[in-house]
Amino acid sequence: MSSHNLNRSTFGNPKNAGNLISIEDAHQLLNDWVSNERLRLHMKQVAAVMKAWAIEKESADGQTALKWELAGLLHDADWEKYPDDHCRIIIEELEKRNIDQDVIHCIASHGPNYFGVEPITKIDKMIYAIDELSGFIHAAALIRPTRYEGLEVKSVLKRLKTPSFAAQVSRDDISDAVSRAKVSLEDLIQFIIDHQKEIS
Repeated sequence: MSSHNLNRSTFGNPKNAGNLISIEDAHQLLNDWVSNERLRLHMKQVAAVMKAWAIEKESADGQTALKWELAGLLHDADWEKYPDDHCRIIIEELEKRNIDQDVIHCIASHGPNYFGVEPITKIDKMIYAIDELSGFIHAAALIRPTRYEGLEVKSVLKRLKTPSFAAQVSRDDISDAVSRAKVSLEDLIQFIIDHQKEIS
């Protein structure tokens, strides 16, 4: 992935704290902007894992869990339509809609090496980690006759050590993301398998 440095570090307006787009409107935006079904599936999977992590690991309330879900669902919304302005366009769209800063900053920081925005909060750090691994795990599932059924952590770890498999996925980014999030790679892989396998 080439650099898409956003050249800024603040996003949204503090006055918009608590303002969230509905999940229905978020899905509508996704349908309007993204025609690629595989890309839509990726964002739905990241959203499901983010929401589950917020609830199960961070004891999030409904409003906070929605923040995590929305960030996951919309983080790549402009990737297909505006590849040269990836992240910039969806950020500007959410700023126009007066959406909570936490969601916007989370999206801006989901690839610090590309967007130049450091993950600060737990939601930021987890989208970085989950996004990097989610697509990789899905690729590992797709090459198996039984897909996710019986997919084990050790199998994903073995694929990670095979540079030619899903070569576009940066192993350095995965290592960096997991380190920043202070989570176990094995535990996160299992969590993602468990929570994205039913998403279609």
